[in-house]
Amino acid sequence: MRGQKRSVAAQRRAWRQGVGRQLARRYAGVVRRADLLAAGLTDHDIRAEVDRGVWHDAGRHTICVGTEQPQGEGLLWRAVWESGPRGFLDGPSALIAAGLAHWEEPLVHVSMPRNATVTDVPGVRHHHLRDIGLVIPVGLRRTRAQVAVIRAAEWATSDRAATTLVAMTVQQRLVAPGSVLERWSQTRRSRRRALLDTVIRDVCDGAHSINELDVVRACRRRGLPEPSRQQVRSISGGTVYLDLFWDDYDVHAEVQGAHHLWGLNGVDDAVRGNAVAVADRGVVSLQIPVLGWRLQPEVFLDQIDAALRGGGWAA
Repeated sequence: MRGQKRSVAAQRRAWRQGVGRQLARRYAGVVRRADLLAAGLTDHDIRAEVDRGVWHDAGRHTICVGTEQPQGEGLLWRAVWESGPRGFLDGPSALIAAGLAHWEEPLVHVSMPRNATVTDVPGVRHHHLRDIGLVIPVGLRRTRAQVAVIRAAEWATSDRAATTLVAMTVQQRLVAPGSVLERWSQTRRSRRRALLDTVIRDVCDGAHSINELDVVRACRRRGLPEPSRQQVRSISGGTVYLDLFWDDYDVHAEVQGAHHLWGLNGVDDAVRGNAVAVADRGVVSLQIPVLGWRLQPEVFLDQIDAALRGGGWAA
């Protein structure tokens, strides 16, 4: 009789663990208590697995199955469940849920209406907003990418991070450029208005981006020689058109649109490459990425200045 009871208990234990694993596969290693109960488990079943150390509490509504703490996408599921039915992933977290790659965010961002009540959740930052905006209400509930990318840029810790998020979201095709421009035109308040006005247009509408004329005007203000524009040169592969060329000093610069970059990686590459080019005499070829120019124009003007002096120019 005692052996039979043990057998029944073991079968029950194996069954509930199987249910837990099956549900956890859907949610990156976490399970909602309500889903376990809906599958036929009892509160006693759940507590028994937690007490045995097989499962782990991760909040009022969240159980970890197979790990002690939520990880990766599991952190997003926990944030949504623990924040209540009126909460939505927002900003960079909504973008990550939509597929944003190569971006790490230390906190999970969740937005909710201003009159919603919420309990603090470790690792989650709650934003109480008058208008949540366009949302995807099923699955990992989140704001749509054209809303999330603008909020991500607003909440970013630096102008560089804000610019990177806008560039990566559009470059990875998580959102149509036109929808970002439309949403931005409806945005009334922004603590980064001047920066985002230019960056969003650089990334989403090349016709409004900077061109060689902007660099020429900046050189003029700096007191640097003005270059020739759109010089034609013959090379082994054919004819090329150079954006800017200072013939007397053997200095050449190309203005690169936002589509040339993956995030802002190309900006750092350009700065390093320019430094090498300035140090190595001959015809100096400089790269001027649009987004880098927006963030730090003086760095590129300094490099143009150094290249011109290296070619014999004296102020």
